Order: sequence, then C-alpha cells, then structure tokens
Amino acid sequence: MAWALLVVNTLGSQGAQTFLPVPQPVYQLVTMGSLLGAFGLALVLNPRVRLRPNAYLLLLSLLLVVSVVATVGQEVGFGGLFRCWRLAMFLATLWLLTRWWDGTLAFVRYHIRGYAAVLVTVVVGLVVAPGLALPETYGGRLTGALWPLTPPQVGQYAAVVAGLTLVLWLSRRTDHVSTLAIALPAVGLVLLSYTRTATLGLVVGLVVAGVSLALTTSRARRFIAGAAVTGALVAVAFAGAVQTWFLRGQDEENFANLTGRQKVWDALLGAERTPSELAFGTGLGNKSFDGLPIDSGWLAVYQEQGLVGVAIVAAFLLTLLAVAFLRPPSPARACAVFLIAYCLMASYTEVGLGDASPYLLHLAVAASLLGPHPTPRTELTR
Repeated sequence: MAWALLVVNTLGSQGAQTFLPVPQPVYQLVTMGSLLGAFGLALVLNPRVRLRPNAYLLLLSLLLVVSVVATVGQEVGFGGLFRCWRLAMFLATLWLLTRWWDGTLAFVRYHIRGYAAVLVTVVVGLVVAPGLALPETYGGRLTGALWPLTPPQVGQYAAVVAGLTLVLWLSRRTDHVSTLAIALPAVGLVLLSYTRTATLGLVVGLVVAGVSLALTTSRARRFIAGAAVTGALVAVAFAGAVQTWFLRGQDEENFANLTGRQKVWDALLGAERTPSELAFGTGLGNKSFDGLPIDSGWLAVYQEQGLVGVAIVAAFLLTLLAVAFLRPPSPARACAVFLIAYCLMASYTEVGLGDASPYLLHLAVAASLLGPHPTPRTELTR
C-alpha cells in the first residue's frame, strides 16, 4: 500500500482533458495526500526507524541538500521550497522502506501491480471516452481520460510493466498466462501512445536484461535469438510502416531536432550563468527554460541543480550499474538491469532524474533488488 501511494504521488496532475471535469487542485490534493499517506504508513510499519544502508538513497539525499542550497540561494519562492519538501518526504519514505529491501523480487511485483492499476484506468478511459483518450491535440496518441496522463506517461508506465513482466517470464518467475495477460496489453498501450522513448527503452532494456540471463536461462537465449530474427524480418518487411510510426507525421527536419527540443537545449546551454548557478543551478522548478519544457533529464538537472547535481546523478547511476555488473546472474539482477537501462535511455528526452518522479521510483526498485540477498531461512519463511 505504501508503494502504491508513492506511485500515485508521481502521476502528476496535468495532462489531457478527462472524462469527469475534476479541478486540477483536486488532483494535486490526491497526489500530495498520497505522499503523506505513504510516509505515515511507512513510519507506522517501521516505528523504530530501522534503515538499511543504501548508496543510491545516500546520493539522492546529497542531491536533496544541493537542491535546498540552490533553491534558497536563488530565492525562487514558495514553489521551489515546496518541491524540496516533496523530495524530502519522498526520500524519507524510501529510507523507511529500506527495511524490506532484501534483494528479493517483492518490490518488482509491487511496482508492476501499482502501474498496472494505473494502466487499467487508461484502458477504461479508452473504452468509455475514446475521443478524449485519443485527442487530436496530441495527434491521436493515447492519453488518460480518467486521470490526466500524457502520452509519454502512458508509454512509460506501459513499457515498464511490460518489460518487468517479460523479464520475470524469462527468469521463469511467472507463467505464460500471466505474462500474456499483462505484457501483451501493455505493449499495445505503448504502441497506441506513439512514444518513441518508451519503445526504444523497452527494447534496449529487454535486450540488456536478456543478455544478463543468457548464461543461466535457456529461455533467455531462445528469446534473444528469436527477437534478433524477428527484428530483422520486421525491419525489412515493414520498414515503411516502422518509419511512419516513428515519424508520427513529422517532417525529417522536425524529427532530426527532436520535435524542437534541440533549440531549447542549445539556448539553455548557451545562457550566461553565475558561478553559483553553474555549480548548484537555479533551484528546483517546473523543468522549463524560458517558458519551454526542457525535456531532458540531464539538462533539467544541470539547470536546477548545476554541475554538482549532474555529478551526483551520474554517481548514483554508475553505482547501480557497477553493483549490478558485480552481481552473479539472477532474476533480481535482470530486473534491475532492465530498469537502469530504461531510465538511462529515457533520460535523454524526459525529465525526472533530479526530483520526485517515476524514474527515481524505478531506480529505487533497482536499488532494492541489488541489496543484500536474504538467507535461505529468510527466503523459506517468505
């Protein structure tokens, strides 16, 4: 329940028009209330505040300190301080839950269930109000008609649910029926969202996770071989359709500059900064520059938390990768590798590495998987 509340908190409150016209403050109240609920529940479950040492959360806590220093120093107002408080509550909840980060697949299943429930609302919205779920304002891409979810959000959640389910199947930790019932609809939602980042992240993450299992699981070896053959056939036989899907009606120039992102990135990198802004950024904001979305995890961190923030983000990602590399092949390592690879792919065109977001939640699951392994007695008790 605590993890589900964290999932709700990271959904956001802005997106497409919904079937029921609920005011945005109500959505904000639900998301922030869920964070308070998650923290309170985690504190009730862990009243003695027993924590497990965790490098990922330690570095995130350091990033929080940098965020507070930048936000207070730049005097960005109540909005920036509120974002710092939210990140602090988010991290405090994760710290309290580390008591159960024992290297098992428990949090993978919590993660799948939480985001699968979100995707159910997307499917219900598509059935009840297809016109709102596939609005022209988003070019006919799938959105949330019950909760205001944007196409990139739908694609991200669906890709993570599909990817983790398939990794569990490759590891023989779930059956064929469950895999088909969960992964197949999720892949369909990724395609309906027309989210290129989610699609590439899903493919790359599955390939990396499959390779990590190839030495120990025959199913993974067959999957990699079959995927390679299928991918080659699709690339040859349906090259035109694949290109059309990726272009999404854009001309080649617009596609080349990443739907206008490149112009914003060039302006952001070319802006003059004081030494303090260069080191610590301008403080937590709405991930925009001159009123335009940054749409890059790394540049958003550079803008708001400076070069120090970028170094901290690189440090916790490299730490997760190094620990995963040093672990022997296992289902837990494969799921962690998938999540890390997906977040790395998505960070190029989506924000979320420096603030409370689904991406930090994905990486928290990876950190829980790379924790100390339980003893055989503990595993038997479970």
